[in-house]
Amino acid sequence: MKNFTHDELNLTAIYNTGSREGTIKALADMRGYLEQDEQELRTLTDSTISKLETISDAKYEALDLYPEFGDDEASDKGS
Repeated sequence: MKNFTHDELNLTAIYNTGSREGTIKALADMRGYLEQDEQELRTLTDSTISKLETISDAKYEALDLYPEFGDDEASDKGS
């Protein structure tokens, strides 16, 4: 199994439908709405989908899918 990056796991957690196949579909659907200037998110989405397609459903269920946002974002909300 390929190792997921922190950003790939966060993206997977955000679009997690409860199943590997459903999450792949949700990510693919979201990708269709990306604009040309969102290349970084497009690349992240592509790598995430690619990795999800290579793992089993059991390995998907074992992933720690809780989005982790940096302290900077949390402190920005309080300002």
